[in-house]
Amino acid sequence: MCAARNIRVLTAKISLDGHDRGIKVVSRMLRDAGMDVVYLGTHLTPETVIRAAIQEDVDVIGLSFLSGEHLACVGKFAELMKEHGLDDVLFVVGGVIPRQDVPLLKELGVDEVFPAGSLMEEIEDYIKTALSHKKTKEIE
Repeated sequence: MCAARNIRVLTAKISLDGHDRGIKVVSRMLRDAGMDVVYLGTHLTPETVIRAAIQEDVDVIGLSFLSGEHLACVGKFAELMKEHGLDDVLFVVGGVIPRQDVPLLKELGVDEVFPAGSLMEEIEDYIKTALSHKKTKEIE
């Protein structure tokens, strides 16, 4: 019998946004919840993050935005995910994101948005629930 592997999460900051305290806290919290977390750092290109996601065989990609670039960056990132066959990877974003932008981010391909002030348990529970639903759909 094969043992189930831990949920693998990749977290990163793309573009010029260098404020990383929040993503480091979330990364640590997910690690403490038993997930394998790869934190790539700041000032990354979308292509760098996609390559790392493929190499690390992740279940979740989490991007953090604090500088207002979320709408400009997310569409291209979601397209790259599709181009590289990462349709089965959960895509979440967080940070300083106005609530009115959440529906547009989801239209662009984000699975869930966690604005500043989101509870850590909410993020952890969403990831676990969403991944279990994805796996159930794959089996059907």
